[in-house]
Amino acid sequence: MDKFTFSYPVKVYFGEGSARQAFDAELDKVGKTVMLAFGGGSIKENGIYDEMKELLAQAGKKVVDFSGIMPNPTYAKVQEGAALARESEVDFILAVGGGSVIDCCKVISAQALLSEDIWDMEYGKGKFPTKGIPMGAVVTASGTGAEMNAGAVITYEEKKWKGPIFGTAASFAVLDPFYTMSVPPMQVLSGAFDTLSHAMETYLGSSDEDNVSDDVALAIMRNTVINTRRLLKNINDVQARSNLMWDSAMAENGILKCGRLTDFQVHQIEHQLGAYTDCNHGQGLSVIHPAYYRHIVKDAPEKFTRLAKVVFDVDTAEEGVDALARFIKECGLPTKMNQLKSAVEITPEVLRQVADTCNIIKCGPRELDREEIYEILMKCL
Repeated sequence: MDKFTFSYPVKVYFGEGSARQAFDAELDKVGKTVMLAFGGGSIKENGIYDEMKELLAQAGKKVVDFSGIMPNPTYAKVQEGAALARESEVDFILAVGGGSVIDCCKVISAQALLSEDIWDMEYGKGKFPTKGIPMGAVVTASGTGAEMNAGAVITYEEKKWKGPIFGTAASFAVLDPFYTMSVPPMQVLSGAFDTLSHAMETYLGSSDEDNVSDDVALAIMRNTVINTRRLLKNINDVQARSNLMWDSAMAENGILKCGRLTDFQVHQIEHQLGAYTDCNHGQGLSVIHPAYYRHIVKDAPEKFTRLAKVVFDVDTAEEGVDALARFIKECGLPTKMNQLKSAVEITPEVLRQVADTCNIIKCGPRELDREEIYEILMKCL
């Protein structure tokens, strides 16, 4: 393992009824005005919004709503939220939703206290924010692990760019599996595959042997597959949702990444695919992963073989990739580009643009060139 420093800033309140426990313990530490941020309004239909409002009122907080955070949150939405936070003199941000809501709020938190554009600061000057409006997260759709760190994925529509912007980590996160019960089944399965992807891409980035990070990553992968299959039998299996919720958190709280490089090339490709098509993130990953792994399986045969044996109970590296592809089909997730819900027709020309603009990871099993990325994408048509 390489040299590292590990710090875990997020306090997790896990289980049924944990929102009240978290608010009782945490909200006295913050100011009076709370921005309650959420997405398209499903939390108003399932009762979570009313519960949050009641708990905030009991804590003596003034609430400012910020709604309409979309999947693949945009840079314009970040700026809208930052402007509202400044105008309303927000003391605390409560993000209630899945990864898109939480990611958007992490960047709002930092941008609201900056006098300069955060994208220009990070990508133009290589500087990163050191403070933000304090925030907490209530997870209603698991899979991204967004509540576990300060990194956010934002779509900058004007630049045809989707990628990481670093903001503020939540000081606490509420992980109550009962909040996920009204999430549509396909969204639940897409989120579970995102978790699996996080663990796989972390695992494949390191070449050293017998390290604990690999062992934990493999355990998260296996547990994610087992509990996803439980949901395929009974989508209302609360224990399976609970296990998957913690798998999601473990995959992105930094523990798997200690002392290692990571291979997030599939994520980088999918991010740019999302920038051009606005497709669902987990479903974009499900289309790309098998094609990418078939392309690089011979570059890390030992690691792929171990993944195959531990996660899918098959013997060879190639059988492991095939088993992953079968698992994706078993879940009913998309396997080809034309199965993705897209804002545009996904053509070879679109895929050429994706290949030419996506970030290339230099620390995976092998660094790809743009022709290889285009070849992989074309195999997904």
